[in-house]
Amino acid sequence: MQGQEIATSGEQNRALGLSTFAFTICFAVWTIFAIVGIEIKAELGLSDTQFGLLVGTPILTGSLSRLLLGVWTDQHGGRIVFPITMLASAASTFLLSYTDSYLMMLLAALGLGLAGGGFAVGVAYVSKFYPLEKQGSALGFFGMGNVGAAVTKFLAPWVMVAIGWQGVAQVWAGALAIVAVLFYLFAKDDPEFAARKTSGVKAKSLLEQLEPLRNEQVWRFSLYYFFVFGAFVALALWLPNYMVGLYGIDVKLAGMLAATFSLSASVFRAYGGVLSDKYGARKIMYATFGVSLICLFMLSYPATDYVIHGIEGDITFSTSMNLVPFVITVFVLGFFMSLGKAAVYKHIPVYYPGHVGSVGGLVGLVGGLGGFILPIVFGAVSDLTGIWTSCFMVLFALVGVALAWMHIAIRQMEQKASGIDTRSLPEFPEMAELHDEEKQAVATPSKVLTEWKPEDPGFWEQSGERIARRNLYISIPALLLAFSVWMVWSMVVAKLPSIGFDYTTDQLFWLAALPGLSGATLRIFYSFVVPIFGGRLWTTMSTASLLIPAFGIGYAVQNPDTPYIIFLVLALLCGFGGGNFASSMSNISFFFPKAQKGNALALNAGLGNLGVSVMQFLVPLVIVASVFGALGGEPQRTAEGGELWLQNAGFIWVPFIMVSTLLAWFGMNDIADAKASFSEQSVIFQRKHNWLMCWLYTGTFGSFIGFSAGLPLLAKHQFPDVDVLQFVFLGPLVGALSRAATGWVSDKWGGARVTFWVFVLMMLGVLGVVYFLEAANWWGFLGAFIFMFFMTGVGNASTFQMIPNIMRQEVPRLMPELDATARVRQAEKESAAIVGFTSAIAAYGAFFIPKSFGSAIASTGSPMAALWGFFIFYASCAALTWWAYTRRGGLLHDIERGRAPAPVGTPAQLKGATA
Repeated sequence: MQGQEIATSGEQNRALGLSTFAFTICFAVWTIFAIVGIEIKAELGLSDTQFGLLVGTPILTGSLSRLLLGVWTDQHGGRIVFPITMLASAASTFLLSYTDSYLMMLLAALGLGLAGGGFAVGVAYVSKFYPLEKQGSALGFFGMGNVGAAVTKFLAPWVMVAIGWQGVAQVWAGALAIVAVLFYLFAKDDPEFAARKTSGVKAKSLLEQLEPLRNEQVWRFSLYYFFVFGAFVALALWLPNYMVGLYGIDVKLAGMLAATFSLSASVFRAYGGVLSDKYGARKIMYATFGVSLICLFMLSYPATDYVIHGIEGDITFSTSMNLVPFVITVFVLGFFMSLGKAAVYKHIPVYYPGHVGSVGGLVGLVGGLGGFILPIVFGAVSDLTGIWTSCFMVLFALVGVALAWMHIAIRQMEQKASGIDTRSLPEFPEMAELHDEEKQAVATPSKVLTEWKPEDPGFWEQSGERIARRNLYISIPALLLAFSVWMVWSMVVAKLPSIGFDYTTDQLFWLAALPGLSGATLRIFYSFVVPIFGGRLWTTMSTASLLIPAFGIGYAVQNPDTPYIIFLVLALLCGFGGGNFASSMSNISFFFPKAQKGNALALNAGLGNLGVSVMQFLVPLVIVASVFGALGGEPQRTAEGGELWLQNAGFIWVPFIMVSTLLAWFGMNDIADAKASFSEQSVIFQRKHNWLMCWLYTGTFGSFIGFSAGLPLLAKHQFPDVDVLQFVFLGPLVGALSRAATGWVSDKWGGARVTFWVFVLMMLGVLGVVYFLEAANWWGFLGAFIFMFFMTGVGNASTFQMIPNIMRQEVPRLMPELDATARVRQAEKESAAIVGFTSAIAAYGAFFIPKSFGSAIASTGSPMAALWGFFIFYASCAALTWWAYTRRGGLLHDIERGRAPAPVGTPAQLKGATA
């Protein structure tokens, strides 16, 4: 690694000592809620689930920030990034002491959590001072900063008793700010950064830093760290509350006893680094997982009374773990977790010496997410089962999965390395292929397609088509589930009032609208992730992410005391499904030749859209029956005296999501050269027609997805005596099918002309809805909406038929220096980019339309104001289409009437290729 040879022993010790001390204070602040949270819980009367969310929120920020902080440290140096991170966290911690509501505490906790991101800064900073053979020990010693959790548990209870929890926050904030200033004053730039400043060499770009994240092994390491670090943080936060509740001890004793776990899981991390350097990280990981499995089995076994009906009478005995053996067991568990934390980070500099910041940041991110997710899971499982030890049952299952994956992966690596002279083996067998190209050539085929030539007829016929279609057929159900979860909230909120949730109409429409807001925003980012992470990995991860809102909905709706903020968070998380569309379409587009892209993308998008209709048809059926028996929980009593299993609206998708996730992981492929440059595509932001088409497509697809989200609640509000949920699925069904079935109309008459008449007819549809609402006619109201859904489907196809024609006309004017071939290629590239961007912008309709209904009803008692607003919007779309494209002199007027030659090489793959 650059710069390691010029770092003196004194410089190494200075960097390591300052970083470890700073990280210790950071960790003390990061876990402050483990102590003050107990007082806050009692003060605000929080449930276990609310408490879990509060203590986990700082962990979320500290985790999510780690990837970027690690990259920024590589780019700008740890001497400046570390103090800035600490000062930002100190400010939020100080402000926490002035909050008096649960919502404001959650907001302050988000900023406080930046302290946890300091880990990624320290790893990237410290590693550059040490040679490879000493990095295990160095990073292990740095990781001892985890002992900050024990510092908080030892000292915070006494400070809290003396000056209150607000005093703890202020003292901890002051200490962190002082350490930030001292670090900046006494630390030095790492050798690599200093050499780069001297030479003037630019740091690696963000994309270059993130390149290794496509590797499967990075995510395997992340799972290991999810347990050894994430579970450590989760238990550090959870154990005081656990021991107070189960063993009835006071908070001071609970904090001290929980600190023994934090100590053992922290101070021995340096020893784990020494052992990893000496014996190898693999052996340490096997020991960590093996011993942890035994300890967690003992901890997860609940106190149980047994009655054996013997010959001479009943024989009774009990099993339970008292406080002393409990403390000893968690101490042993913490010891081996500390060894495992060091072993995980021993791997990173060996594999990725030039990307320690990004890879270490990602591994730390996923590990930190364990500290956020697991406390919430602990609280939810505890509320659901009523068993104290259920938290350890969750960890037992997690360790089992990690151990199995590690062992299977290692066996595969050893098979690849077999036959190689052991004297030439690298430190890790999985690196053998990097040293032996011949062995790499005969290794077991990977899921990464290193050679992909879909335009070659021979390749396509021999193997390409089979692989491409397998990936498509796996992608379609994954996308269908994504749309189902994205819009499921629209059905759930319609039923919340009937089972005891006392929310206003505006609050309910907010819940229906938020998935659209988050989903549309995520689409923008998801458009660029496939080239970074790979389509197989990202499809697996993005599909698995749907489990979070699915489980969350299932648990949250069972308790009428669940706070509104939890439902707001779940609504935002449903947006994961909306974001998945962008990455799914991007991924599938790489697999097919131009001649078949159109059909493949239409199948992927069109059948994915059906997820909305499938959801709106299925949910009303499953919420009236105990589909999952005792596992699904008790029914909720409705205001009419009936029973409703509303949790099934979330749980019903869980088995399908799990199956789809496994299919994606084991059945899909990555394409090695599937890369795209954002800078090349960003030219579309300078094209006026990109923004015009965003406006028009919001009128078509934005209306489709917005009406899908808002119609169930609107219909329920306007027609309370009708079981509207039996019928509302018809609208999205008609909209999805019409899109696939009417593309020929645009091909024959021209996309602009069809789009113009679509908006004219949608204006008539709005008038129909207004008329039937005033007449209180349910069937007329439903019919008018189905008519508008039909027109949105026609418009979805026609607007995207326009885009390639527009760009084939515009590129020669804007780039006259290009030759004919280059113009076609540039037009296709810009057309594809506009397709993706407009689909993201239009998806905001899923937010604005339900919110418009809610705001209109809250202000006037009627949705009429929103409907007249839509009428005016559709009129503007019709006028824009006519003026820019279809009038005499418009861009597409002559082409669509056969008076000018059509643009050459119109890319058929873009017809109807978005959703």
